[in-house]
Amino acid sequence: MAFVPLRPWDPFPHFLPNADFQIACDHFLGDPYNVNNRPNGGFNYVRSNNRSIEFYKFWYSSRETYPGLHDQDVLNIIKFDPFIMNIGLEMRFLDTAHFGGLCEPSKDLNLVSTMHANCCFGLESKLHDLRIMLQDWKEYMSLPPSLKRSSEATWRVPQNCSLDALQSIQLYDSKDKYLQTG
Repeated sequence: MAFVPLRPWDPFPHFLPNADFQIACDHFLGDPYNVNNRPNGGFNYVRSNNRSIEFYKFWYSSRETYPGLHDQDVLNIIKFDPFIMNIGLEMRFLDTAHFGGLCEPSKDLNLVSTMHANCCFGLESKLHDLRIMLQDWKEYMSLPPSLKRSSEATWRVPQNCSLDALQSIQLYDSKDKYLQTG
């Protein structure tokens, strides 16, 4: 995992108060309730209760149903499973404005708290883009406060990491056949 907290921050104001399981996204569709968001396991917030415990047991055991898939890919499949609704789990997806990643960078540097590179394939690509991201952040943080507020500073990443990688991910359908997305 490559997760970088960018400032001393308090993520709690960005969490929804009634959710059991909240997770960062590789791609956020604008609605924290939309299960079609693409979650990223690099950053999550979980309220410990019977629902979240049952959810984690289900997620863990589902890895046997989908052998060879990464736990994040398994989550992308099981988030649609009726079991989630049956146990009453409140799942929410965190806005990339605050919890961004290299495949969907936060657009407003005044809002961003974290960035991750989990969606990036290959260590060299990940390190390349993370170095550029940290350089961009240092330059932004060196601006006087008045310029930060009015700044339209943007990331120079992704360069070697991209959302295109997400569009080629294969998922299982309910009959255990692969579905090509994108």
